[in-house]
Amino acid sequence: MLVVGAAVLDDLQRPTTLLAARRTEPPGLAGGWELPGGKVEPGEAPLQALHRELAEELGVEVEVGAEVPGPDGDGWPMPPAHRMRVWRVRVVRGVPAPIEDHDALRLLGPGEWLYVAWLPGDVPIVLALLAVSPDAGA
Repeated sequence: MLVVGAAVLDDLQRPTTLLAARRTEPPGLAGGWELPGGKVEPGEAPLQALHRELAEELGVEVEVGAEVPGPDGDGWPMPPAHRMRVWRVRVVRGVPAPIEDHDALRLLGPGEWLYVAWLPGDVPIVLALLAVSPDAGA
């Protein structure tokens, strides 16, 4: 199953902040931090799903930047049976709020991107983002 995720950044080219969202469900993931996003519905294109999920979960509209390439070229593995495609995004309308599936949001500044307990599937994505975001690790 394909899911989509968003690296919500302050700048698409030289980001310094990253938004983390704390899950409320399912019980096995509750309390863990993740990049917001969700499942691609039947007949829906991945970018359509990304925009829909961010509107539903955070109440925002975004500008979409480059995709964060996964290790195998077809997204990031999300055990047990999902693959996640992730894009860099920047909020252009609205203020992120934990509307659905999350009970807290945290804006992580320079040097803080690893300060939350990311869900295991999100860790390699955050590390990949840090590797190409020199201003984020300050």
